[in-house]
Amino acid sequence: MSQQTTSPTKGGALARQAAMLCQDRAFQLYLDRRKRAKFGMTESTLPDGTHNQDDARDWLCAACQIQSRAELDHNPTAAATFRRIRQRFMKWKQRPGRQQ
Repeated sequence: MSQQTTSPTKGGALARQAAMLCQDRAFQLYLDRRKRAKFGMTESTLPDGTHNQDDARDWLCAACQIQSRAELDHNPTAAATFRRIRQRFMKWKQRPGRQQ
């Protein structure tokens, strides 16, 4: 009885990129600031450093409408959403005057 035939979908390059992104402190900070801007919150309500690696993973899965980052390599719609998220983050990261 091989476990491989019933194992969940394996992740590839996109799943690895997503995992690294969720571990990135700058991405976690981006999520803090994005949520504050989106919901009109103050820094005292949602301070920098609120999002952690697990929060980032949960947010990314919800945004891409997937259960696991491994699905990114097998779901073209989710992959496209992930690429847009990563592009927006990279653009935010490169903005002049952005504070860490």
